[in-house]
Amino acid sequence: MINDRELVLAIVYTFIAFILLTVSILVFFYYSRKKIIQKEIEKKDLEIKYQKEMLNAAILTQEKERKRIARDLHDDISSKINIISLNSHFLTAPSLSEKEIKEITSNIIEVSAKVLESTRRISHDLLPPIFEEFGIHVAIEELCCDYAKSKELIINYKNEYQQEIFNEIDVKNHLHLFRIIQELVNNSIKHGHASKIDITLEKKKNKRVLKYTDNGRGFNLENNTAKKGLGMKNIESRVEFLKGNFKMNSAIDQGVQIHLNF
Repeated sequence: MINDRELVLAIVYTFIAFILLTVSILVFFYYSRKKIIQKEIEKKDLEIKYQKEMLNAAILTQEKERKRIARDLHDDISSKINIISLNSHFLTAPSLSEKEIKEITSNIIEVSAKVLESTRRISHDLLPPIFEEFGIHVAIEELCCDYAKSKELIINYKNEYQQEIFNEIDVKNHLHLFRIIQELVNNSIKHGHASKIDITLEKKKNKRVLKYTDNGRGFNLENNTAKKGLGMKNIESRVEFLKGNFKMNSAIDQGVQIHLNF
């Protein structure tokens, strides 16, 4: 039979074991919870870092655009206005012959026409007039036609839904989508040296899909420099506004294939 001393020892040992088990469980949950919280913090930190990168990319893009506009205004328009001003001053000179007046006037008219053309080009680069008048579908068609005029690039734009597919999203996001396409085409020409580009709009369930491919040089997807250039960061920041999903595939000498769900 178990005597009282053995019974007490059994109870004490059982109690100690229970305490140790409880402490072990509490320690386990404490460190598990701490690990989960740490992962959540790291995830939030990554999200904040990504948002900062996107914001920085947007700011840098805007600054780059401002500098380009300032350069165009100074180097192109300002210089032409100086020529007009100088020729206008010549007209005030005494004893000008009819032939000289005609030549100076003709020069003023010619340079003025160039100023108007430069102004039109700068405003078109900022926002194509056709975009507001006829919508994004026609603006994309015009963009493709403008690039195709060089005869060195073929752009196929397929969109059986025309403007209808774009009307399914907030009109404020139309410009973001247009700029994404514009940036992709610029990248294909500037970096990929592509001679053929295909742009297709499709519908899949409740989502819209932009498929973009080119036959350019392509690049190694593991090369972060190629993936994280200012142009790509600008695209990613605009995809965020669209609440879309952006997937890109590429390899050396195999062009670029992009799917954008929005």
